[in-house]
Amino acid sequence: MNQRKKLKLAAIIEGTGWNHTAWQHPEMPADASENIDYYVQQAKLAEHAKFESLFLIDVSHVGPGNIPHYLSMFEGVSIMSALAMVTKNIGLAFTASSSYTDPYNIARQALSLDKISKGRASLNAITSNPGGMVNFSRGHLSRSDQYPMHREFLEIIRDLWDTYEDDAFVRDKENGIYLNPQKMHLTNYRGQYFSVEGPLNLSRSIQGRPVLYTAGSSPTFVDIATTYTDGAFIGGFSLEEIQYTAMALRKKLDEKNRDPDTFVIATSQNPIVGRTDAEAHQKYMELAALNPYQRIPPPLFLGSAERVADEIQNWYKMGIMDMLMIKQDHPYGLRDFIELVVPILQERGIFHTDYEEKTLRGNLELPKPSFRTNF
Repeated sequence: MNQRKKLKLAAIIEGTGWNHTAWQHPEMPADASENIDYYVQQAKLAEHAKFESLFLIDVSHVGPGNIPHYLSMFEGVSIMSALAMVTKNIGLAFTASSSYTDPYNIARQALSLDKISKGRASLNAITSNPGGMVNFSRGHLSRSDQYPMHREFLEIIRDLWDTYEDDAFVRDKENGIYLNPQKMHLTNYRGQYFSVEGPLNLSRSIQGRPVLYTAGSSPTFVDIATTYTDGAFIGGFSLEEIQYTAMALRKKLDEKNRDPDTFVIATSQNPIVGRTDAEAHQKYMELAALNPYQRIPPPLFLGSAERVADEIQNWYKMGIMDMLMIKQDHPYGLRDFIELVVPILQERGIFHTDYEEKTLRGNLELPKPSFRTNF
């Protein structure tokens, strides 16, 4: 484990938080999930702390019982494009569902974000609940369609991102040559769910392709993630649950002869941190008192900065995660983590002290993929 890449950190930009009650806290803007100034503030806070990425989880099917954040939130590409203009180094990840959207549109949006941000874009391509399909004229499809459709989606977007070879655009004004047409390639994909000819009308990314994630925990997810993506976003309500999926991913990577250092296992937690255990617990009780009928469960990372740093270091050394994605329940959850925990992780040599590369891939210590090659 000593030779592994350093721990990576991401900030999940979730407005009022992934809960029912934090919006009621007097220090939380009630409209945080659709407040651009709040997103900018959080993005700058994470970049100042040298986080590798911002991350947006998305939904496309809601009802009155959803958490407040999901009921009024920005669309992913729009908000990440806006944040690209007020940041310089931090990565920008948005979520899109292969169950709802067409791969050509998402490939173009992701690569556009990558161009706007000069090589900092990533896509979390997921499957989603069947309820959302009715919003996209796909109500005739079922859950059994989702993973086969997902495989097609991932194959297509990777090919579209490799429409042009790296040196395809000559842009020779003197001789009037803009493009070498021999270096433009069609996709010509014909599947059960998608048919895409191509080409995509954007040059290749300076990082090769935008970083590609998927999310889940099932054996099929593990197989898809280790076949097509640069990383996996795994969840769970306990250390054991998260560890089980992480080890399944590492085993599958080994079976496919993929170097685990070219893959990012990411998991999210909502740490509540204080200078002492008592201070952290007081912050948690502030949230618990807001609505006794919708109490926030105690987070796995709860306590003093040293306690939380120890737990993070343990998870990292056990191989449970390469990237910790910070959710925020308390209004100052991200700020507290940055001010109290990040310096400890840096002192221990687990987390870096500055950005070392210009692209997201570079800062994630991922290699630039060759043109139209498999992993």
